[in-house]
Amino acid sequence: MNIILFDTDRSNYYPLSFTRPISFFRVGIFTIKEKWEYYYKKVSVKTDDFLSKKFPMKLQSDNLWINSKILPSSEFLIELNNLRQGEVLVKGKETLAFRNRIFDYNKLNKIESNVTFDSIEKLSDIFSFNDSEIRKDFKLLTKGRKSSLLTKDNIVLGDDIFIEDSARVSCSILNSNSGPIYIGKNAEVMEGSVIKGPFAMLDNSVLKINSKIYESTTLGPYCKVGGEVINSVFFGYSSKAHSGFMGNSVIGEWCNIGAGTVTSNLKNNYAEVKLWNYKYEKFNETGLQFCGLVMGDHSKTAINTMFNTGTVVGVSVNIFGSGFPRNFIPSFSWGGSAGFSIYRLSDFYKVANKVLKRRDFSFNQIDKRILEEVYNMTKRYRNEF
Repeated sequence: MNIILFDTDRSNYYPLSFTRPISFFRVGIFTIKEKWEYYYKKVSVKTDDFLSKKFPMKLQSDNLWINSKILPSSEFLIELNNLRQGEVLVKGKETLAFRNRIFDYNKLNKIESNVTFDSIEKLSDIFSFNDSEIRKDFKLLTKGRKSSLLTKDNIVLGDDIFIEDSARVSCSILNSNSGPIYIGKNAEVMEGSVIKGPFAMLDNSVLKINSKIYESTTLGPYCKVGGEVINSVFFGYSSKAHSGFMGNSVIGEWCNIGAGTVTSNLKNNYAEVKLWNYKYEKFNETGLQFCGLVMGDHSKTAINTMFNTGTVVGVSVNIFGSGFPRNFIPSFSWGGSAGFSIYRLSDFYKVANKVLKRRDFSFNQIDKRILEEVYNMTKRYRNEF
């Protein structure tokens, strides 16, 4: 079967879904799409038209369409594999999957799902599920494989550690008693770092000297991270290379967190944290006591930036200055607690070209058109500037 992961309710996942399909969210070690690719060879996506050139859909005669927010489970896979042409799998009023030549499930025979599975219902689920997803992905990724040996200058606690052959780990403490630790290809853990599992660090990422990494944290590919981090997910290609605390947060791609930037993940009164939601255009309750920062792609902070508990930063935002900026910062904003102005596209393009060039990537016309679309989609949030 040809697998197509389809997006629904995309505004519920802004700002992270402004620039990618939902299935490209990283949760655990893999993205959601990569998780499904472990079970099915051919996997593509159906998403908004303005993203489809970068993330194309591949249609065939026999297609199994799966809701992209769902994380694979063995029980759910059995139901999917038993689905026949012309059938749609539902749970209550929600469409989970269907098997049809085209994207149309309205006239298909309904089958009620009888199994449980995890799905990303809100942005905070990305870090909330990260612990369990690291554990699942670690088993898949390391099954039947042998880890490279750590050098004797490291201190190792527990046996659930996998180091790729080209990774480098020096004079550090790795504690897998609380969960597995994965260090990817060409990744480097610098001297004096302390890592508490579950933890995943993907290819070409770097942990800077004396980093303190607590459980349930993932660094996607090409990240540079230092300071103190707990239960946070970096999608990839982003840097927090210096001191400062970050907890219960999600950072998109091509972000840079300035030295001394800190995120609050707990209110002083220990109250439930609310998070801005684009779908409802208000701050929604998360049901969480711990919730830090959600940051869209290409956003950046200056030194000593401070974020309040439950802050949402859009795409291509530049934050600087003293004091706490607002808890919801629209895309293409420039400023801080003293106020914001519009971050012009022409100025952003100059910066993006430099940032991607440093990693030997090019800022191409496809990416430019996506960000132009995001700029236009988010204009009304900047009307007050």
